[in-house]
Amino acid sequence: KKFIQKAQHQEKHDTNNILKTMDKIDRKWWKELVVYQVYPRSYKDTNGDGVGDINGITESLDYIKSLGVDCIWLSPVYPSPNEDNGYDISDYKGIHPEFGTMEDWERFLGESHKRGLKVVMDMVLNHTSEAHEWFQQASSSKDNPYRDYYYWAKGKDGKEPNNWMSFFSGSAWAKAKEDDDWYLHLFAKGQPDLNWENPKVRQEVKDVMHFWAQKKVDGFRLDVINVISKVPGLPDAPIKNKEQMYHWAGEHFFNGPRFMEFMKEVKTEVFDKYDLFAVGETPDVTPEHGRQFTHELDGVVHMLFQFELMAVDTDPKGSSKYDIQPFSLSEIKRITGKWQTELGNEGWNSNYLENHDQPRSVSRFGDDSTEENRKISAKMLATWYLLLRGTPYVYQGQELGMTNVHWTSMSQLKDVEALNHRKEDEQRGKSEEYSLAGFRKKSRDNARTPMQWNSKANGGFSPADVSPWLDSHENYKRINVEESNNDPDSVLNYYRRLLQLRKDHLVSVYGDYQIVDEQNPQIYAYTRSVGDEKLLVVTNWRGEKAKFTPPKELEGANLLIGNYSNFSGTLGSKEEEYRPYEARVYYHKP
Repeated sequence: KKFIQKAQHQEKHDTNNILKTMDKIDRKWWKELVVYQVYPRSYKDTNGDGVGDINGITESLDYIKSLGVDCIWLSPVYPSPNEDNGYDISDYKGIHPEFGTMEDWERFLGESHKRGLKVVMDMVLNHTSEAHEWFQQASSSKDNPYRDYYYWAKGKDGKEPNNWMSFFSGSAWAKAKEDDDWYLHLFAKGQPDLNWENPKVRQEVKDVMHFWAQKKVDGFRLDVINVISKVPGLPDAPIKNKEQMYHWAGEHFFNGPRFMEFMKEVKTEVFDKYDLFAVGETPDVTPEHGRQFTHELDGVVHMLFQFELMAVDTDPKGSSKYDIQPFSLSEIKRITGKWQTELGNEGWNSNYLENHDQPRSVSRFGDDSTEENRKISAKMLATWYLLLRGTPYVYQGQELGMTNVHWTSMSQLKDVEALNHRKEDEQRGKSEEYSLAGFRKKSRDNARTPMQWNSKANGGFSPADVSPWLDSHENYKRINVEESNNDPDSVLNYYRRLLQLRKDHLVSVYGDYQIVDEQNPQIYAYTRSVGDEKLLVVTNWRGEKAKFTPPKELEGANLLIGNYSNFSGTLGSKEEEYRPYEARVYYHKP
């Protein structure tokens, strides 16, 4: 029966491909979305406590709507001790007082819906905070009914139960107070992992999502969801570096043996019941996993976040993501092309360059050394990724071309990942400047500096007499919403035009992807095609001129948008010169 269903599903896709040639497309609303991520702590502070709040987001909804986005992904606003800035939840059904009240949140939701904006809540379901009542009960006694809500194990020879390394450095095990057993925490010590093998845990998780679904949220972003199923027995990780005390054990928890089973239960009982949108954050996956997880017939989420491209500038010989190497454009082409093509018609991807865990893209992949290069290269990157196959995500401030910070002292940093890594560097005898060099490139705090609204003190994020929870970037006087709104040539206004182009030309949503001139060392060009309708996207990734010869069959295509203001016209068939970081998009239909 399942074989027949899949055959019928493939036949449907084959039919859709035929229909595409007649300009009839099997449209899905969630494929046409553009999602804007708001990190509330850093968005807008309306009560003068140095922390962004829900009312600040509500005040900004007209701005968000003006971008041309359709959906807001709201990072966690639940009660939390903030060991990991809200991704350690102590109450799944409440609102953290520093962000406001449930009434504030309900007003935000209602005002979003009035403007046609969907709202996706961030759900952290692999772990809770150690302050959550479930863990407080679980750690109070070995006989407590909540004990099996988490992973507990006895140590070996006075040490941890196994050699697993945490995502945030050090051991993945810790002891609760007055308890001789160890609990598992793949992330921070204050983030104990939930035991999804326990059906009571799965019911609790579903109850949490029912609660928010009944409040009319439109969907969920599922944090590190593909680590919820661990290999039974939690075996030791393979030892790859004998100098390290703890070792990476991803093969024992990524995409585990019962992941699809657990998620199908959630999909059937929650997502399908309320017609909810679901996107999974899924590190360490392949396109095969992507097809399985997002398959329209029997997948468990609509789309996924994968991280392969986010490691393109990490030195494979290093010990962490802070060991950096220059990225290779050919490697970006290879990784992107793989995910663009190998998901096929069955899967769907999320396209992003930034989020709350990634540094600023213009500093990472573009050039922020001069104001001119910052603007041009930020626009180039936007052109390249927003028109790829998949649903695009824009992170707050990315639309302004906000940049990384030149950290000068560890006292400036707040992120638990960076602080823990610095402790390891100290143990290895590394200087503070050594650590800071990596943090300037890849610290998560680069993305978390306050949103830059205007040229007033603190960039308009907090009142002048208030110190924000994380210092504002020093460049807020020249990079901010107010300045960008008034500049027709700003990164912000370019994003608006580009997102409108995506809405006006559905070939950018549903078209097949094909790379062009793949061996060109400076140019990344590709087409999106539906029948005889094509987009050609050409981007120069270097700060020097480049040559590109367009496909002959696209001669006469019209220029839709470009990031240099003094260029227009139709596409020729001869070799053309592209200026530093230049991007152009052409449309062709015979």
